[in-house]
Amino acid sequence: MKELWRNTVEKPEFESFKGYKKTDVLIIGGGVAGILCALELHKAGVDYILVEAKTIGSGITKNTTAKITSQHGLIYSKIAKNHSIETAKAYLEANEKAVAKYKNLCENIDCDFEIKPSFVFSRTDREKIENEAEILESIGYNARFCQETKLPFKVVGAVSFEKQAQFNPLKFLYTIAKGLNIYENTAVRDLLDTTAITDYGKITAKKIIVATHFPFINRHGLYFMKMYQHRSYVLGLTNAPNLNGMYVDEDLKGLSFRNYGDLLLLGGGSHRTGKKGGNYIELREFAKHYYPEAKEKYHFATQDCETLDGMPYIGKYSKHTENLYVATGFNKWGMTSSMMAAEILKDEILGVNNDYAEIFNPSRSMMFKQLGVNVFESVSGMLTPTTRRCPHLGCGLKWNKQEHTWDCSCHGSRFTKEGNLIDNPAEKDLSNS
Repeated sequence: MKELWRNTVEKPEFESFKGYKKTDVLIIGGGVAGILCALELHKAGVDYILVEAKTIGSGITKNTTAKITSQHGLIYSKIAKNHSIETAKAYLEANEKAVAKYKNLCENIDCDFEIKPSFVFSRTDREKIENEAEILESIGYNARFCQETKLPFKVVGAVSFEKQAQFNPLKFLYTIAKGLNIYENTAVRDLLDTTAITDYGKITAKKIIVATHFPFINRHGLYFMKMYQHRSYVLGLTNAPNLNGMYVDEDLKGLSFRNYGDLLLLGGGSHRTGKKGGNYIELREFAKHYYPEAKEKYHFATQDCETLDGMPYIGKYSKHTENLYVATGFNKWGMTSSMMAAEILKDEILGVNNDYAEIFNPSRSMMFKQLGVNVFESVSGMLTPTTRRCPHLGCGLKWNKQEHTWDCSCHGSRFTKEGNLIDNPAEKDLSNS
């Protein structure tokens, strides 16, 4: 089935890059994070070029559920535990500013923007929900605890954020991209200091922003240890109820809900990329039980980069890369994280102090339980006895029966049955590896 968002809008076209150019800033990656970075630099009068390996919005952005919210699961109790109450408050402030910026931008953009409440619920653990509500109260946010929702099952508790939002991500992206300095079908094959080598030319920049979902430069930053990818699935259902809000389960493997027009977008079936999970089967069984009159019109899947502590990595690529920056690890919340990244990186480029830059510093501590899990999965993947190997770091690939793809459980690269690259951090097809 054709993806939902690409079925609703016509994409602007951009030429591919040829020749040689110099620029102040090169942005690599044409998803929502890269495009918003370009927009911020454009408005600031900074000389920049954005290059996208395929076409803008054709990666992870095309299959996002596009919730614009500062409520990211039970993130605030997690941040308070891993870091501090002050860090949790700063995270909230940064995301609330991102939500407000979308509201301002979307006033003049036809992108089906809607103000909606957001809910995080639990079906089994009331204490987790109450703890999140208490943390939010302690940092001064007026979240609402409730037990009654429009969901088709009972919950033991939910935390609600009012005045959050949702929209059509490609209508938004294609509109703001018009007039920006963008080149499509321009893959960066190598970086020599701050010179990017493409198939038909070279771009030399003073500074480079890597906004490629999962960073592709392995020799800096240890992102192959600091992140893994988590895959999830969505059904677009007609003849299903309007829940008048956005809902997400506190369980990483739970369900999510939002409406778009006459569709209910039901998400879930998730798992670490390369591992087994519920996939579409789980969602179809749920829909059959709870929404027996509903009809499936769309289905699509996406994946997200999960960090060690649940917060994005935004800033200098590593301690040793003065002119190289990154925006990654959005942990399923790419809309507000992308907006925050654009603001923080614009300030970094301009030499302006940003109040929130330090909490997203990619070089912050790695000492979290998830690091051990990631290392174990990487070692297991490298020892997997299979002839199909990922060209990223050599892990064994596993066959995904549901989607008919070859998937890497180490870092999340995916390939078609024929070996063509679908998702990074790998940079080439299996046939060329």
